[in-house]
Amino acid sequence: MLRLSEKMNRLGTETAFEVLARAETLAREGRDIINLGIGQPDFKTPGHIVEEATKALRDGHHGYTPSPGILPLREAVAADLQLRRGVEVNPERIVVVPGGKVTMFFAILMFGEPGAEILYPNPGFPIYESVIQFSGATAVPTPLLEERDYSFDADAVLDQITSNTRLLILNSPANPTGGAVPRAEIDKLVAGLVDHPHVAVLSDEIYSRISYDGREHVSLCSYPEIADRLILLDGWSKTYAMTGWRMGYAVWPEVLVEGAIRLAVNCHSCVNAATQFAGISALEGPQDAVETMVNAFDQRREVIVNGLNRLPGFRCRTPGGAFYAFPNIEETGLDARSLQKRLLEEAGVATVAGTSFGHLGEGFIRFSYANSIENIERALDRIASLLAD
Repeated sequence: MLRLSEKMNRLGTETAFEVLARAETLAREGRDIINLGIGQPDFKTPGHIVEEATKALRDGHHGYTPSPGILPLREAVAADLQLRRGVEVNPERIVVVPGGKVTMFFAILMFGEPGAEILYPNPGFPIYESVIQFSGATAVPTPLLEERDYSFDADAVLDQITSNTRLLILNSPANPTGGAVPRAEIDKLVAGLVDHPHVAVLSDEIYSRISYDGREHVSLCSYPEIADRLILLDGWSKTYAMTGWRMGYAVWPEVLVEGAIRLAVNCHSCVNAATQFAGISALEGPQDAVETMVNAFDQRREVIVNGLNRLPGFRCRTPGGAFYAFPNIEETGLDARSLQKRLLEEAGVATVAGTSFGHLGEGFIRFSYANSIENIERALDRIASLLAD
């Protein structure tokens, strides 16, 4: 019999992909399934980006690249950070990787070991908790509060820090809640972190360009007080509808860059060359497709939030960013997993239970509004009929 490492028992998964697989099975059986579960834009990658990747292949860019990414791409990332976040970053601190998860994995493996503590948002992206547990560290949840529009309480987070805390993970705008932490709360958190120089910070800002109501995106990289221990995570997947291209990046503190590159060499060697050239085109080319997409998400946000609040037993806060609604469903009398199953199997609507994002997600369910208004309205009608039975 094969004997696996014990740590494999601690590795979780991402339920959204399980729901997607079940939804596709039902669709193949002839069911009409409306997918409000998977978190990816329903738009195509803009044409000029696709063309640049095609050109790169035609030009013969078929080989390995440097592990941290080709220099022109890292320079384009640095220029974009200067433009959108007002910070100067040496391209040598930028490491391009195949998707945002890789940066999470690297950062958590760097700091996670038995005896260490890592703070992470809950409800939050499930890979945080999964990899923390895999590393052997203790996963310490920092609650995101419905009454705060799914922001955290900075004082409460600071009170959770101990001498064993190695890493604090933040995500704003957030998956699964759509919450965007206000500047005042981040100011308070950063001021408190000055007293805890042993704590590194991983700021997941993959939804930085998807904000609403004129809300300013507050980037942790704009705080010089923590610049020497901040890992910034961002990428192309959500902003440019490039989820399947698998490319993200991180800005690492100088002290951690070498370790990140060594992990890249051991893990994946490099991101495929053509995708890297496409990434340059995305950052340097026209941004009108991004604006069109965000405007569409904003319209859908209004439709889904209003519709969810009309459903019996539902109440839904208005998300400040990303493309997720995270309604409270406690008054339906169903737990999150049961409702998720009934919505898919009986109503043909794919969603993701709040408990897929941590134990504090019980009583909530995630809807992705990266789908058309027509489909959102059809889904809401189906849910209303199910609840009325």
